[in-house]
Amino acid sequence: MSKPTKLFEPYKLGPITLPNRLVMAPLTRNRAVAGMVPSPLAVEYYGQRASAGLLVTEASQVSQQGQGYQDTPGIYSKEQVAGWRKVTDRVHARGGRIFIQIWHVGRISHTSLQPGNGAPVGPSAIRAKGKTFVGGIFTDISEPRALALEEIPGIIESFKRGTANALEAGFDGVEIHGANGYLLDQFAKDGTNKRTDAYGGPIENRARLMLEVAKVVAAEAGADRTGIRISPVTPANDVSDSNPQPLFDYIADHLNAMKLVYIHVIEGATGGPRDIAPFNYDSLRKRFKGAYVANNGYDFELATKVLAANEADLIAFGKPFIANPDLVERLKRGAPLNAPDKATFYGGGAKGYTDYPVLGEALDAAQ
Repeated sequence: MSKPTKLFEPYKLGPITLPNRLVMAPLTRNRAVAGMVPSPLAVEYYGQRASAGLLVTEASQVSQQGQGYQDTPGIYSKEQVAGWRKVTDRVHARGGRIFIQIWHVGRISHTSLQPGNGAPVGPSAIRAKGKTFVGGIFTDISEPRALALEEIPGIIESFKRGTANALEAGFDGVEIHGANGYLLDQFAKDGTNKRTDAYGGPIENRARLMLEVAKVVAAEAGADRTGIRISPVTPANDVSDSNPQPLFDYIADHLNAMKLVYIHVIEGATGGPRDIAPFNYDSLRKRFKGAYVANNGYDFELATKVLAANEADLIAFGKPFIANPDLVERLKRGAPLNAPDKATFYGGGAKGYTDYPVLGEALDAAQ
């Protein structure tokens, strides 16, 4: 490798030593089988990518109510725990480390996925502009209802139970999904939260649910095995905040006080422009003493530059890991990358999931 980089250096993440600083970002692939159980293909998919410093799984709902798209795996039933155990066993057998990302989508759902075909839930009864993936097609998001105050402890409990299940399934830790316009982000941001009770209004109230969830997850898994993903300025899933800097500075301060092992920050618009709105990410970096995982549009050059400047500790790669199970090795060698097949991102079988060639196979095929 001609260019020196910290990308391939080990990193101590709480009690776990990562062999490199590449994180495989959580990537929704919509391939769970009956009962929202991870499929046998998922065992191979994650096992193929075990050379990443840390794998973070696709988002997995903590309850049926938390599901927003077809065929996303859960972490609330015995069958799901058993399915995930096969994944963690394979990853560990290949020398890898794996966290599960747990989520509740909130209002970004469809009645056909909800218990009793009920309305999705959110902080307020505001319908999101956008689509969800149901029955093999993208369709309008359903009209939500506002969560009643007395329902909120049950939401928090579902994250706690999901965490206990994740540990039973053999995960090395848990990442809370607090980003991309899903439930915790919906509560935090004033564009989606119009409540007038203890979970609405000032920053302290809007951030409350995210912080209460972080507290119970950290108590269950250990703070040194708990991370959280945030996206201060993303417009994903029709979410917005009128003044995100003080909101996320406040959140970072409180996550730091809990001693979480990392914050995983989507810089800019999820999967889009990094400069969509002004935001000082360095402020989060300074406030939060654990690891800072940088995400969004990173390639080798940008990762190398940001790590050299000490602006991040770990770099999350998404689409490159879809198409390159051996991404670490390819970047080390400066080898070309496989291009991802977008038509197979969501749903389907092995095609575009477990059949991307690794370096030796690619060379054999070319001969």
